[in-house]
Amino acid sequence: MKTEKLEIEGMSCQHCVMHVRKELSRLDVNIRDVQIGSADIEYDENKVTREDLKKAVNEAGYRVIN
Repeated sequence: MKTEKLEIEGMSCQHCVMHVRKELSRLDVNIRDVQIGSADIEYDENKVTREDLKKAVNEAGYRVIN
C-alpha cells in the first residue's frame, strides 16, 4: 500500500471537500482525510495509479498541484 498527500488547487469550502471525496470514493482507495486544499489517500499501486487519483480530482473540478 502506498500513501499520498495530494495538494489540491481550487478547493475553498466543505462543499468542495464533499465533491473531491465523492470522486475519490469511486476508486479502490482508502480515503484517510480530505480537507480544504489536500487529500490523504492510501491505495494499492497495482490497482490504482497516481494518475487515477489526479483524474478523480479533475472530475470533481479541481487540480492536483504536487
